Amino acid sequence: MAPYGTVSNEMIGILLLALAGFLIGGVYATWKSVKLMAIVLGLAALVAAGAAVAWFVG
Repeated sequence: MAPYGTVSNEMIGILLLALAGFLIGGVYATWKSVKLMAIVLGLAALVAAGAAVAWFVG
């Protein structure tokens, strides 16, 4: 068990996936009004999801 105040490796991957989901929600919310911002958020979501996959695999 990890000492108090530390974050496990699995938790970091889960937090990255949660961040990707949050960003995808931002894409959905901004798509009709500000397409450029939605694209930027989508790219950030892809990076976060890719980092989560790489974190779990690596």
